[in-house]
Amino acid sequence: MTDISKTGFAKLEAEGRLLNPVLKSPTHKPGRFGFRGDIALKFAPKLADEARPPELKIDQVMAASQEGETTISFFTTYLHSFEYLKDVAEALGDALTPSGKYFLYCNNIDLSKKFRATYNGITYYILPIDEAGVYAEILDLLYLDKQTLKKKDTAGKLDAIADAAASFDESYPEITYEEGLGIMLPVRNKYEHRPV
Repeated sequence: MTDISKTGFAKLEAEGRLLNPVLKSPTHKPGRFGFRGDIALKFAPKLADEARPPELKIDQVMAASQEGETTISFFTTYLHSFEYLKDVAEALGDALTPSGKYFLYCNNIDLSKKFRATYNGITYYILPIDEAGVYAEILDLLYLDKQTLKKKDTAGKLDAIADAAASFDESYPEITYEEGLGIMLPVRNKYEHRPV
């Protein structure tokens, strides 16, 4: 049985960053531990024993790590603003590795653009997101068939995505974090055109 304390999630778990898990368990691939849920990036100041919600968190997270490794090999999430890349890098810290595959779907990136950005030696794929969720977007990006995955459970779906992501290697234009801040669009209200 794969133990979270022996994976790249150990520090995040110890710090109480892994929130609202849909999946937080070993997957079907031997030695792999998977997580789907939210990750707290910045905590609110604690008042006495009161547990307060985080000041900043990311949602729609999917991530995987192998037992015996101190890093996360695959990670994807929704970012409300590209500028939160800095907070992701700081919160995940040493759990990230130059050989990992990290996909950030940003609300305020031009829908026609895709980039690679390196921050603290770690490269991230910076991708636009329209109205679909991260799950639908990553399936499209990795050419995974939704119908085939429907038959799998949550852990099986994550295995298929993490396996496909491992060989992903698109050479999108490279930007620095500062360049990304300069080309960010205003954050869109993703609910503004939805019927009430």
